Amino acid sequence: MHPIERLRYVARASGVGHDLLARETAGALAAFSDDPAGLVTACRRIVARHPTSGPMWWLASRVLTSVEPMYEAWQAVEELADDPTPNELLHSLEADLTVAVLGWPELVGNVLLRRGDLSVYVVDIHGEGTGLAARLAYSDIEVAEVPAVGLGAAVADADLLLLEASAIGPDQFLSIAGSIAAASVAKTAGIPVWLVGGAGRLMPKRVWEALVSFLPQDEPWYADDEVVSLSLVDAIVGPVGPEGVAEALLRTDTPVAPELFVRL
Repeated sequence: MHPIERLRYVARASGVGHDLLARETAGALAAFSDDPAGLVTACRRIVARHPTSGPMWWLASRVLTSVEPMYEAWQAVEELADDPTPNELLHSLEADLTVAVLGWPELVGNVLLRRGDLSVYVVDIHGEGTGLAARLAYSDIEVAEVPAVGLGAAVADADLLLLEASAIGPDQFLSIAGSIAAASVAKTAGIPVWLVGGAGRLMPKRVWEALVSFLPQDEPWYADDEVVSLSLVDAIVGPVGPEGVAEALLRTDTPVAPELFVRL
């Protein structure tokens, strides 16, 4: 398969974790190690096909701003694979909490499956919550599957709302549809909101604005993801555990690669 066609295949992949997708993408990028122009086009294609994935922007930005693009690509892949965020979240959750989640968040879902002392409200967004609820129940974890219309009631009855960001900007983040409503209910009800943002998701203003420009502008109520204000968040859980929003944003490490801002 031609490298460009392989990139198209990788970009269409769904239902895989960011680390696996990054590894496949890095492998495809290796074909352009001696073709700088092709590498730029390939990186643009990556973000165009996966505009909502912070780790894909992070990977592409690192590759294009490095003097050793292929080394940087594989280094980024390893950092995603070794991301300590899930373990930090695992050890930061108090026992016997009732937590609310939306859909099937990648990092949060894996952590919940490793904790047998929590109760979980899984709000079924995009039909993803059903699968997570079934997995939790199979693991003998106390879980209630909640239809989307019950989102507000579930959040208000929980001890903690866990949201997962696919990308985080200076004052907003991108998460699954329903996150605005969930975070707003939690704020009103006095329920803490933790935003889980693993490796490759913190973005400076210019990269964040470029990502947002790729999002659908018409009928946002049909979008799979939505932009949410960080003012609704109490803590961001990252590689060092829960931190205040301002402190966590100091760890922003996505470089600015202007070449990515040109849409294909």
